[in-house]
Amino acid sequence: MPDPRPADITLTPLDYRSKADRNRFIRVAETVYGNDPNWVATLDSELHQVLGPANPFHQHAEVQLWVASRHGKDVGRIAAIADRSHNEEHGERTIFFGFYECQQDAAASAALFDEVAAWGRTRGFNRVRGPMNPSINDECGLLVEGFERPPVLMMAYNPRYYADFVESAGYTKAKDLYAFIIDVAAAPEKRLNHFRDKFAKRNPEITLRKITLKSLTEDVPKIKQVYNRAWEKNWAAVPMSDAEIDFLVVRLKPLLIDGLAWIAERDGEAAGFLLALPDFNSVLQPLRGKLLSLGVFRALPYLLGWRRPPIMRLVALGVRREFQGRGVESAMLAGTLAACQREGFVECEASWTLEDNLPVQRMIELFGGRRYKTYRIYDRVL
Repeated sequence: MPDPRPADITLTPLDYRSKADRNRFIRVAETVYGNDPNWVATLDSELHQVLGPANPFHQHAEVQLWVASRHGKDVGRIAAIADRSHNEEHGERTIFFGFYECQQDAAASAALFDEVAAWGRTRGFNRVRGPMNPSINDECGLLVEGFERPPVLMMAYNPRYYADFVESAGYTKAKDLYAFIIDVAAAPEKRLNHFRDKFAKRNPEITLRKITLKSLTEDVPKIKQVYNRAWEKNWAAVPMSDAEIDFLVVRLKPLLIDGLAWIAERDGEAAGFLLALPDFNSVLQPLRGKLLSLGVFRALPYLLGWRRPPIMRLVALGVRREFQGRGVESAMLAGTLAACQREGFVECEASWTLEDNLPVQRMIELFGGRRYKTYRIYDRVL
């Protein structure tokens, strides 16, 4: 069967272990967004960490990168990802696509998706899901609603036409992910205290404690106790290895502010934890992915902790199943929002929640949250 790909489109496989290949892969995004005022480039150094061989994700996954070129100029990119941990956890034969970027070039986009599908078929897989960058434990989902504002830390952003390109390649919706925005200043302090006081009276055996930079080393083993057990029954959830959690902690530790992260304990046993981080995207946006640029002088007061970004992101809120339904989540969130007020944050994005996770959505709405962005995970049957 003849290859329908136009003769002037070339697909080049790249090796994630090669820094030069990763640089070429990363550079594609700059050709897509141009002067889009809402695009925030992930720092090159961060992408090298995530894509590179030091990421323990590679210990249980196979990753293949490609770039698409037209007339010798790179116009798109994509990764195919075979995660053994996912398939063992869910009894599937699924691969993932991720790190997809493409200029408004339908033929180049189709060629990229066809290459991923062919890669999966030759290895005996029967489904492609994505985008995952590189997994559901990292940045994931395609933005389909809420293009008016830039993305917050570790959340995706893309042009509107991406959804058309993905669906034209044979993908259909698998699951939507919601992001909520909370007006921190509008959250009455009296009401926040009420949530915490009510919880303390009903659950005297459970204590809530701030995770601080000083306590982080001792708290990481407790976070590990909660992380995988809190989400083990969720759609497409995949346990993180100890090495992956350690890798994530190293990446996020410089962003941690005392009072924005909490751990719940009973008799020294971890019951739940909450992680919120300042949204440095608003600070890093002018750098366009390059820390060593003139824009860094504008960012320095924030990077050195002298000033706070206006937004913080609620990254993770998990409670072990045997402790759910007791108000642990609300009490920790109330403590975080109170700390946000003291630190001068204006808004909090709670992201993301599964579209069918109604209990968590209702809890966020109790604190004044409103859904303002939707991200979509797609499936394609091979």
